[in-house]
Amino acid sequence: MNFPEQFWQGVRQFNEGQFYACHDTLEAIWLESIDPNKTFFQGILQIAVGYYHLSNHNWRGSVVLLGEGTNRLRRYRPSYGDIDVDAIFLSALETLQTLQEAGEERVAEFAEKYGLNGRDPVLPVPRIRSIDRQE
Repeated sequence: MNFPEQFWQGVRQFNEGQFYACHDTLEAIWLESIDPNKTFFQGILQIAVGYYHLSNHNWRGSVVLLGEGTNRLRRYRPSYGDIDVDAIFLSALETLQTLQEAGEERVAEFAEKYGLNGRDPVLPVPRIRSIDRQE
């Protein structure tokens, strides 16, 4: 399966922590896509927005979008096209569960631990990994 170059641009943005830019890039191709790609692109862009919300200390937005994104990606596991879906799915799910257990009052603490405030991360932020390409 060949994804459009815009998808790979969104992957690079996601992996660089440019979550809102990733959302914009993937939304443009998501709107024009049909399933099964449409739901796949939507799942990734929702996870990106979940991390964007976390960086702004929006616990509810982060939990909702990480949950919706992981639910959409669930059917694409373990891989889809060139993408290691398990890697992004499991990392985002772990973040979601950590945030749910910690609660809203600790959202700033976890944004810092994930390095979403410019500091070095203590906890791993997921990366979108390609099976065939070096992303």
